Amino acid sequence: MIKKRNISAIATLLMLLLATMPVQAALPESFDFGKNFYTVSGGPDLDATLIGNNEYSRGDTVTLNLGLMNKGVISGFKSEKDADTSLDTVLQQAEMKYETQAVTAVGILATLKSDNPNITVKSGPQEAGTLQQGKQSASPTKFTIEINKNAPAGTYPLNLELSYKYQNNAQVSGDELDAATGMVTNQGVGIWYENTTQNQIIEVQVKKEPYFEVTQVNGSLYPDKGGMLYVTYKNSGEEPAKDATVRLSASDPFSTTDDQAFLGTLKPGENAVAVFDLAVDKAATPKPYALDSEILYEDTEGHNQISDSVKVNTQVLPAEKNKLPGFELGTGFVFVTLAACFIIFRNKKQD
Repeated sequence: MIKKRNISAIATLLMLLLATMPVQAALPESFDFGKNFYTVSGGPDLDATLIGNNEYSRGDTVTLNLGLMNKGVISGFKSEKDADTSLDTVLQQAEMKYETQAVTAVGILATLKSDNPNITVKSGPQEAGTLQQGKQSASPTKFTIEINKNAPAGTYPLNLELSYKYQNNAQVSGDELDAATGMVTNQGVGIWYENTTQNQIIEVQVKKEPYFEVTQVNGSLYPDKGGMLYVTYKNSGEEPAKDATVRLSASDPFSTTDDQAFLGTLKPGENAVAVFDLAVDKAATPKPYALDSEILYEDTEGHNQISDSVKVNTQVLPAEKNKLPGFELGTGFVFVTLAACFIIFRNKKQD
């Protein structure tokens, strides 16, 4: 006789076992293990490929095109029940055809994730449809990513998550076999689906190239007077920039007759100063301003390139107060003094 505490222990053990088993989709009502002839081994195996170039520049926002292919195979059939009658033989053959669908990935949902703050995935989960064994997706699955403008050059892995359903088992049933037609009356099919997820790494490259930033801005700018602006540019990238020339966009309230300055060849880590003579509108409001600039240069392969916009932060100072013309007053005073001395000296001489 089994004691109550033993029954309780067995029940607890069963609950623990069930808790550790993988979660499976519910069996369809029409599925009957007693009538199941085969159990199939194998299933879908999705493989994603990045179509086109995977090398991009820092600061880019690009769309990745991913092609999917189902490389799944059926590795074996396990016989669960022998066909004892003509009806069973027909049902067994019918089930075999359904079992071959076990390698089809149904309702694919693709999700791309980035663990690196320099790469931001802008797209949410994408539906990729159903993919049969050996087939490629008719159209690519698209994701938009944004690369930080300060991202170091290198390889960045992105995690692609592919979730889908697949046929875990199939079972065919029927009432009677019509010998004349070979048809089964009340034939039914029970399909048991499972949910699964595959993960794959998609790599993108941030290429080595010059990268420019403004490290220092000097100069005093006044309304209606302007001034000289000294801007220090640094090549913070990984490649040299040959014959670099900076072009400044002098927008209102600034203007200039010469918007370009030659920087020369800048190796990684090197600085150069660009000098601009800026005029400032007399009605300009004293406050901080940001000017746009861009660098024209030749890359290591001899191709002409233009950098992304580089901000130049400067400030218009309050207009200087009018000063007395000290030099002119001083000169007049000296002249008057000398004239007075001359007159006094002349009068004394006449006396």
